[in-house]
Amino acid sequence: MSSERIWLSPPDVTTAERDALVAAFDSGWIAPVGPDLVAFESEVCELVGVDHAVALSSGSAALHLALLIEGVAAGDDVIVPSFTFAATAFAVANIGARPCFIDSEADSWNIDPDLLGSELAERAATGNLPAAVISVDLYGQCADYRRLVELCAEYDVALVADSAEALGASRDDRQAGSFTHLSAFSFNGNKILTTGGGGMLVSDDGDAVARARHLATQAREAFVHYEHLEVGFNYRLSNLLAAIGRAQLVRLPSMIERRRRTDVEYRSALGDIAGISFLPVPARSSPNRWLSVMLVEPATGVTPELVRLALDEQSIESRPTWKPMHLQPVFAGAPMRGGAVCENVFTTGLCLPTGSSMTDDQIERVIGIVQEQFG
Repeated sequence: MSSERIWLSPPDVTTAERDALVAAFDSGWIAPVGPDLVAFESEVCELVGVDHAVALSSGSAALHLALLIEGVAAGDDVIVPSFTFAATAFAVANIGARPCFIDSEADSWNIDPDLLGSELAERAATGNLPAAVISVDLYGQCADYRRLVELCAEYDVALVADSAEALGASRDDRQAGSFTHLSAFSFNGNKILTTGGGGMLVSDDGDAVARARHLATQAREAFVHYEHLEVGFNYRLSNLLAAIGRAQLVRLPSMIERRRRTDVEYRSALGDIAGISFLPVPARSSPNRWLSVMLVEPATGVTPELVRLALDEQSIESRPTWKPMHLQPVFAGAPMRGGAVCENVFTTGLCLPTGSSMTDDQIERVIGIVQEQFG
């Protein structure tokens, strides 16, 4: 067994990030706001194709602020895809609102526009529309915003994009984060671009981003002394971490390309095995391949857990797909529409290591061990 651990999606950092961090440190801009923070926001705006951004301490903070800015309050309903990481639903619950879950579409595993349309129509008929809808760009693949935006506009419901996993992905020639009034990114340690921890809220609405920046800096008013008219949060990203993010942005195209090539190799080597399939990609969609996700049908006699354990025995990390939120004990009894698609992906899915620092030999190790399980 090799002693070299292969992680699922580890930070991919080089001397470029270290040099950027040291330069920011040596500049004296240690406090949260500084030139690297301002530049990082501007550079992400340029990449995504939006006008405004505020860099924050996490993607969760970005989602929280987005919901507050959209007017979500305690007691409101917010529609959330069940197939997502818990942070999406937690942002709703932390406000005191109620997450109401919807299944995925089979074509992308993102929120199903047909089910959302049925949900909104039924709620409109009873005067019970949600305060907002959150879409998720799952595993670095954009949701069907053409339909989602139309649906939410028809019913005058706010649409927030959780693009935490999708920086650099696109659909219909538009970048993730550019489809909705407010969109959230994550720069957590396992994301395709990392600042060690952090996130960003982006929008074409300068007033909305200014409001987010105000709330994120303890809602301090423009006085020499500390004056507060409302409760705020300590949500700003530091200038030092922004410097790391700027160096990562320069390398982002190559990091995405590496993950895409890894995904192609997995599909080429494993896709012809009976009972194995991979995350489907809709037309005109260009995912960033944050993670490669494999499905193993029960008829093969092989389970995702068997494969996971075999990889782990060889010091290789893989993980089950997200456990749907409607199956989580913390959300027992929450409303749910559909469920068969995301439940099947959870039951049969396994995320394979896709880090952009993986070597060809490491990819071959993963492939070989998976193939052995179907031998």
